[in-house]
Amino acid sequence: MAIFLTGSEDATIQFAKEYARSLKAGDVVLLEGEMGAGKTVFAKGVAQGLGIEEEITSPTYAYMNDYGGKLYHYDCYRLASGDAARALGLTDYFGGEGICLIEWAENIKDALPEGCKKVTIKRISCANREIICE
Repeated sequence: MAIFLTGSEDATIQFAKEYARSLKAGDVVLLEGEMGAGKTVFAKGVAQGLGIEEEITSPTYAYMNDYGGKLYHYDCYRLASGDAARALGLTDYFGGEGICLIEWAENIKDALPEGCKKVTIKRISCANREIICE
């Protein structure tokens, strides 16, 4: 486990860009943190680190955004179970060629593969975040 402190949105993005270098095809990363903690900001940094130039947006209403098969960014806030994720085909991407970043993964915990990585983002103040990587 590693703990990092960032003092701005840009610093969080920069840290996530570096974190992206540790990821490999098929990795599933659970992004944990309260609403507004910076999970989507972190996803933007990971995308930049993977060379994705598209604008990264929250997939709240789409459940999952696909960025060229390199990155799958999930928001499972509105899902009630792993069965719902399976029914939508969201679990089909686990273990594939892309990286899966999942916000609100606790809502689909029974559908998650073994060996997931976890990043927890805690809001310390308006600009400061504590990022815990497991």
